[in-house]
Amino acid sequence: MLFKPQSLLNRNPVRLPRILDLPAITLIVPLLACALLLSGLGSGGSALFLGLVSLTLIATVLVAVYHAEIIAHRIGEPLGTLVLALAVTVIEVSLIISMMLSGGDEARSLARDTVFATVMIICNGVVGICLLAGGIRHRIVRFRAEGSSAALSVLAALTTLTLILPQFTTTTPGPSYSNAQLGFASLMSLILYLVFVFVQTVRHKDHFLAHVHESDLATDDATAHASSPQLATSWASFVLLLLALVGVVGLAKQLSPAIKSGVEAMSAPLAVIGIAIALLVLMPETLAALRAARRNQIQTSLNLALGSALATIGLTIPAVGAVAISLGMTLDLGLPAKEIVLLALTLIVSAITVIGGQATIMQGTVHLVLFAVFLFLAIFP
Repeated sequence: MLFKPQSLLNRNPVRLPRILDLPAITLIVPLLACALLLSGLGSGGSALFLGLVSLTLIATVLVAVYHAEIIAHRIGEPLGTLVLALAVTVIEVSLIISMMLSGGDEARSLARDTVFATVMIICNGVVGICLLAGGIRHRIVRFRAEGSSAALSVLAALTTLTLILPQFTTTTPGPSYSNAQLGFASLMSLILYLVFVFVQTVRHKDHFLAHVHESDLATDDATAHASSPQLATSWASFVLLLLALVGVVGLAKQLSPAIKSGVEAMSAPLAVIGIAIALLVLMPETLAALRAARRNQIQTSLNLALGSALATIGLTIPAVGAVAISLGMTLDLGLPAKEIVLLALTLIVSAITVIGGQATIMQGTVHLVLFAVFLFLAIFP
């Protein structure tokens, strides 16, 4: 099932000027976001500039989703969902590494907190809201259990290897791996992710494609599918997508001091900052997945959500592991007991959700309740 990129920005009856067969606003917003990021105005703390950063961030998220759908329309599924997931993850990894290199003792647990927050947000928040929205609009949503269960099995192995086992190893004190253990875990994580991408895009591509009858339900997509975007348009969208994602991550980082001040004012734990930043960074993927779910393309939503979770671990852990080993840094990877329970419960519920190949608002509600529990216990541990 392909996307319908025209629907995002064509709701306004006003005819917008077009450049390279793209609305001019989709070119202006990413450039404006990067210009604002380079200027550093948003880091000054002024309420006016913070408001400007917030508005630009929201507009950039919308434009990023638009360009991702253009690319997905050109190359088809499931490669289309992989583009946005990989692009966001690569930029997120760069952000984590830069913060690790400039941070102090707090940087020891930065990778763990970010990966855990991302997995919980995606598996409970994004999946939950997609299932709920799809269930409300279409009563029962159907997807390929063989593809979703394969992704979930890889996710279970990755999270156990990188977030749970370090708490129980005895070579080093604390929730950390030795250099040899970290190198092995990083290599295994990368191998698992690369094999999953090969299976998803080549070997068993059909396991990640929507059921045929879902295409019949989306009758309003017929015109949009008649022709693919031109090659020049697709390449322009790819470049603009990268610029937009750089803008999203960078502007989210500029908002972090204001978020930190708000968290401190509420006397909430500092871990809430990582959750807030992860929520901002994941906005493009969340919006794209939700729009697909509302069009009864729940397979696309799951491909995007689970693929993003796998990319987060499969790329983040090897990257930060290599940096930590080369610089002699110690990474705290093992989760505390409470977080391990939440992660295990999330994986169990997710397995039950995907095994049947269909879901209703019940499964969506369960995932959203788990997401609410995660947020509540993060604020009131």
